[in-house]
Amino acid sequence: MTDYGHDLLFGTFTTPSAAGAQQVIDLAVTADRAGLDLVTFQDHPYQPAFLDTWTLLSYVAARTKSVRLSGNVLSLPLRPPAVLARAVASLDRLSGGRIELGLGAGAFWDGIQGMGGRRLTPGQGVDALREAVTLIRDIWDTDTRGGVRLDGRYYQAAGAKRGPAPAHDVDIWLGAYKPRMLALTGEVADGWLPTFEYLDDGLASLPELNARIDDAALAAGRAPQDVRRLMNVMRVEFAPSGRGLLAGPPALWVEQLTDLALTHGITAVLIGGDDAVTLERFAAEVVPAVRDQVGLERAATT
Repeated sequence: MTDYGHDLLFGTFTTPSAAGAQQVIDLAVTADRAGLDLVTFQDHPYQPAFLDTWTLLSYVAARTKSVRLSGNVLSLPLRPPAVLARAVASLDRLSGGRIELGLGAGAFWDGIQGMGGRRLTPGQGVDALREAVTLIRDIWDTDTRGGVRLDGRYYQAAGAKRGPAPAHDVDIWLGAYKPRMLALTGEVADGWLPTFEYLDDGLASLPELNARIDDAALAAGRAPQDVRRLMNVMRVEFAPSGRGLLAGPPALWVEQLTDLALTHGITAVLIGGDDAVTLERFAAEVVPAVRDQVGLERAATT
């Protein structure tokens, strides 16, 4: 069993459809009113059928009160890190400390290159992401004197002014699947944010992937629990009988989410589907029961 002890978070993994813009906003407002913790949006700036994710995050921040918001995950090759750092800090201040930073090394390289981004190899993408995380955190670090300087292969800063600092300690969550990205997550990130449907062997993959993150964290002088484990589940449904992960009756959802937290350390789950009825039922019938069950089982082992 691997329980890293984090508090539980539940939320949505929403498609930022331009044609259904009002539905996208309504889903975010519904999640906020239902008491969910997170609303997140895919980020594909090269996709003309999607709203721009950063613009959407800003608009939703103004329409909601309590829910935390994040890109899931922002496409680094089309989001210059120094500018992104200031955008995140600014929106975090404006929203009362409700912004987190989900970040990815890049995918769909034809689209990225078509929008003016650099085409990188997977290894180059990892190295660029490492530089970006350093630069972002340095921009936020207003306690250190002097400008930010970075002479990286992919990103540079020649005395950039620091600040503004975010209103709270913004988490950086990395979307990662391959060994070098998992190692980077363990070394520098605050969270790991994969999508269930992209795991090669489903839940059976989690022990090995968690171990890679844990080993990298320890090698970097960190603790495994310094890295929160999150997960997107894109295809979900309430059904009379079980059909897979988060596909079945509410009791099955509760059982599966409790097991994810206590056995695999997944303490933040973001559901897809873009359906308000499913979202409200998730918030009302599943989330409180999972919190209670995990709390009871944790208490029994202390």
